[in-house]
Formats: sequence, C-alpha cells, structure tokens
Amino acid sequence: MTDTVRRERMDYDLVIVGAGPAGLAAAIRAKQLDAQMSVCVLDKGAEVGAHILSGALIDTRALDELIPDWAGRGAPLTTPVRRDSFLLLTRTAAIRVPHALMPPFLSNKGMFAASLGNLCRWLAGQAEELGVEIYPGFAASAPLFDESGALAGVVAGEMGLDKAGKPTAAYEPGVEIHGKYILIAEGARGSLAQALIARFGLDEGREPQKYGLGIKELWEIPAERHHPGEVLHTMGWPLDMKTGGGGFLYHLENNQVAVGFVTHLNYANPWLSPYEEFQRFKHHPRIAAHLSGGRRIAYGARALSEGGLQSLPALAFPGGALIGDAAGFLNVARIKGTHNAMKSAMLAAESASAAIASGRAQDTLSSYEEALAASWVHADLARVRNVKPLLSRLGMLGGLVLGGLDMWAAHLLGRPLLGTLKHGKPDHACLKPASACPPIAYPKPDGKLSFDRLTNLAFASVAHDENQPCHLHLSDPDIPVRVNLPLYAEPAQRYCPAGVYEIVEEKGEKILRINAANCLHCKTCDIKDPAQNITWNTPQGGEGPTYPNM
Repeated sequence: MTDTVRRERMDYDLVIVGAGPAGLAAAIRAKQLDAQMSVCVLDKGAEVGAHILSGALIDTRALDELIPDWAGRGAPLTTPVRRDSFLLLTRTAAIRVPHALMPPFLSNKGMFAASLGNLCRWLAGQAEELGVEIYPGFAASAPLFDESGALAGVVAGEMGLDKAGKPTAAYEPGVEIHGKYILIAEGARGSLAQALIARFGLDEGREPQKYGLGIKELWEIPAERHHPGEVLHTMGWPLDMKTGGGGFLYHLENNQVAVGFVTHLNYANPWLSPYEEFQRFKHHPRIAAHLSGGRRIAYGARALSEGGLQSLPALAFPGGALIGDAAGFLNVARIKGTHNAMKSAMLAAESASAAIASGRAQDTLSSYEEALAASWVHADLARVRNVKPLLSRLGMLGGLVLGGLDMWAAHLLGRPLLGTLKHGKPDHACLKPASACPPIAYPKPDGKLSFDRLTNLAFASVAHDENQPCHLHLSDPDIPVRVNLPLYAEPAQRYCPAGVYEIVEEKGEKILRINAANCLHCKTCDIKDPAQNITWNTPQGGEGPTYPNM
C-alpha cells in the first residue's frame, strides 16, 4: 500500500522520529536556536512516554545544558541517590564491592532515581511551550527519498489494513511528513534506523552493535521498607560466570521501587530465558528483603544498545542523522545513556539549525559528526570502551578485574590500558547448539515475588489490533521448525519476555505460532534470532505497551 496510495503532505524544517529523551532534546534545542523553525516530533506510542522504559538513574549533565532551571520548572527529578551499593551475588550471599576499588566516574553520587517516561512527558511539555508539534500515535512506517536518494521524509499514521495488507473500512492512508532534515530517534534497533543503516552503509568498518535485554517491574512496598534514594546494582547469580548481565533495584518516591534485570544478548546457552533469570533474581535474600510485603504494579522490557564507541555507526547521511540510542550511546559500565542520548540530539539539532539557516537541505550534516567526536559524549564512551569486550571474553570475574584496571588507566592516564578491543561476533551468532548446553530448570513462580510471563504481561497494558499485518515478519516461515527447533530448541520461546513465540502442533505438524498481540516492542527477536529470520516492523501507531511511569 505504501508505494501506491495517495497521501496528504505536510512540510517542516525539522522532523524527528521518536519522542524519547533524544528526540525531545533535539526538538527543544532546535526551537531554542530558532523560534521560527517548524519542528515536528512523531511517536508510535499512544502518548509520550507510553513506550519509554529504563531503570533509571539520571545523570543531568545534558539536561543542565539544555534547560538549566529544570528544577524550578518542575522536572520530575526529586529523588537524589543517597546510598549506592554494588554487589556480587552468589545464590545466598551478597558481597559488597568497595567504591574505592572503582574509578570515580562510576559513582552514582549526584544522580537521580526517576521514571524516564515521566521525564519524557515533562520534556514534551517544555517542547510544546516552544511551539514544537508532537504527534503521538503516529508510527513512522516507511522512509521517503528524493530524486538524489537523500532521505526527504517519512510515511506516518497509516492505519486500518487487515492481516492480508488490504484496506478495511477504517483504512487511513496516513500522511507524508517531509523535512529539510530528518532525525531518527527511535531507540535501540529501530526499524527505520536499521533500514537507513543498511541503505547508506553506515556500519561499514564498525564493530557489530551489541545488545542487552532489560526487564523491569515497578513495585509498591510498605513504607517501613522504603528508603528513597537507595540504589543497588548487582552482578553474578542467577547468571553463570560466563553470561553477562546484572540486576538493579532503585527506591523511587511514593513508596515505589524499580527492580529489573539486564541479560547481555551474546549469551551462548539457548535454554536460557532472560525473563526467568529475572524472576529468580527477585528471590535472592538481598533483593527479596526490599520487595516482601509489596505488590508489583507495572511490567515491561526493552533492548539496550551496549556496543559503545566501537559499534557507533556513521551518524549522518544525506537528509538526516541518527541520534540517541538509535545510534547507541549507552555507557555500559555506568549503566547510563540518557545524558549521552540527549547531548547527541542537541548537537544534531545545532548542526541542522545552522544548515537550515544557511539555506541547505537534504545534505549530510558532517558538522554533527565532528561535534560529537569533540564532545564529552565521546570522552564518556572512550574511557569504558573495553568493558563490554572484556566481559564477553573473560566472563564476570576476569572481565570485572581487567575491565576495572583498564578504566583506572583511562581515568589516570587519559587512555585505556588495552587500546580498543573488538567485539567480534554479533549477538545472534553466539548461540551454541542446544545439545551442547545444559538445560536450565527454572522454578515455578510463587505469585508473590515471581510471576509467569502472561500474568505479568497484563501489567504492561499491551494492546494491538489483531486484524492487521503481523509486524513480526519471517523471511522464511520454515526456518523456525526446520532449523531453529532441532538445532537450538527454538530459542524464541525463551528469549521473548512476552510469550510472543511458541511451538505448537497443528494437524499433526509442529509450527511456530506468533502471538503478535503480546509484543512489548523490545526488539529482542530481531536481535537474537540465530538465523536472522525475524524482522520487527512497526505496527499501527498507538499500539503496544502503555507504560505509566517506567
């Protein structure tokens, strides 16, 4: 339908795809520089923040630059970190790592425990006060190119196709949104970003992007257990020593606690389930002590870009640029990326504003790349660039020790001890055959601290119209049963945190059933499928999870 239907057209100076912290920071910065510039922000969530999920501990460095008086303007950052612990977990014990052993830049002092979704809602209000037009529920489903091949706009808001891709009575063709420059701020593994990276070869000569899957619950706990500003990060159990990842627990305001677990998606054992590892994590005595007597009130999941400096693609291309986690600015050692995402967006907005002021359009914003390379974002990523490769090669203990030494060298000498290490294989190529790995027997959920996936899914408020084209596309429908099932025991059944994929028997034959209506938009299937047979496409706008304050 996209190539044949006639649509209305809207034109702006700057179009931004994604109303996360990067997209909104870009919009605000552009309007600060030129109040007359027309700026449009599109987001696939039903409202701003609906698809935003993060821990989150907020480093306000970029926000301080963007809106210096953010506290007086009522930004929802009211819980400073008061107690910060890093723990190595065994099955029953927790060993606290002294802060003196860690480089000072890993300290969480001065950070704020907060809801990133709520921060985005506040940023959206600031943007709208400046005249930015924000359209939630408008999924950007396809790029538009001009005669020269430059990105000129996007198709947004197409709705009402049936499962076969045919228009229903409720069909709306959407709108062509054109801009002099298009900034892509979709977050990790965005569908437009992936298409543009491939079209323009933006990842040529770069290391493959690496990912983690973050799964989070929001809990309300008894007042006597609540300690606003207490922060815990963990490594070790329940993962084995070779599998990367770790947990977090943040005491927020209003007797709420954010608890979550990140599993690095380069794990080797196809029997592993990131969701079940998270459920086991909550039963550790050190974690259960915070949650006992409380109740879970929200659930969600999201992929994280963990490759860092080595995996950054080229950021600018004809007609647009990648900003925020669409490029991958997470500092994996600090477990923070919002500050870097926002700063990258501000630099891109400054570059685009200068170009538009000089009468340019649809060319490559090379000044953005130059400014990023000279910024504190680059420095932030450069000093931790070997942490992820070392954890992947040496496992938890070896990675922690040598990674720590490497970061200390970067802190004291201005450069890491080991130069720049490579990541090697992409995450989907790291799985071993199921026959070569031990199956993992996960305990049944107790309904108090741990829950099954479908029960938890109700706390993500997921909604999709099932009479639409499946947004999870299989390039070859036979591969799941013919290849993945015998070789890897079809790992999609376990890596998906929403129970989207299951092997069932129909008419005496096994098939892969796709429960697309369950999808949390985490993108893990697009990343981890060993055959790279699954492509995640955006469904109709306004669908997916509706996170309240995640």
